[in-house]
Amino acid sequence: MQVLYARHHVKVFRFALRLVKNEQVAEDLIGEVFLDVWRQAGRFEGRAAVTTWLLAITRFKALSALRKRSDAELDDEAVAAIADNADDPEVAVQKKDTGAVLRRCMAGLSAEHREIIDLVYYHEKSVEEVAEIVGIPENTVKTRMFYARRKLAELLKAAGVERGWP
Repeated sequence: MQVLYARHHVKVFRFALRLVKNEQVAEDLIGEVFLDVWRQAGRFEGRAAVTTWLLAITRFKALSALRKRSDAELDDEAVAAIADNADDPEVAVQKKDTGAVLRRCMAGLSAEHREIIDLVYYHEKSVEEVAEIVGIPENTVKTRMFYARRKLAELLKAAGVERGWP
């Protein structure tokens, strides 16, 4: 378990954080995920990679945690999401930082599209693995990927980021 945790806890945490957008909740999820893994280790059939299994468990736990959030937490989240249109020096620097712009644009995607992009590009999962993690057909993954990339390109262009390749 120590080796498994050492190899995968950062990846699991980052994936959970992208889903729940709250570090404390993501940290709690890590504990729950690895506790479930410890309890269910005998049920792992090896049909998928260990990371795929871990991320599927993480996704299920994260979605459950999001459903359990109280209205007060959601109101605080909505308040925090209100953007200040004035550019202060920090915002001006972030606009120049393509990574920050990309993260802001990713937030503009639907949850389904953001999840697919996250698994494919940040976690380097194949279409087959993403389909297994999310529990949807491979063709649906491909379709979501197509529309997610198209929407992300529009958002990036609107943010002033052009393609980085010829």
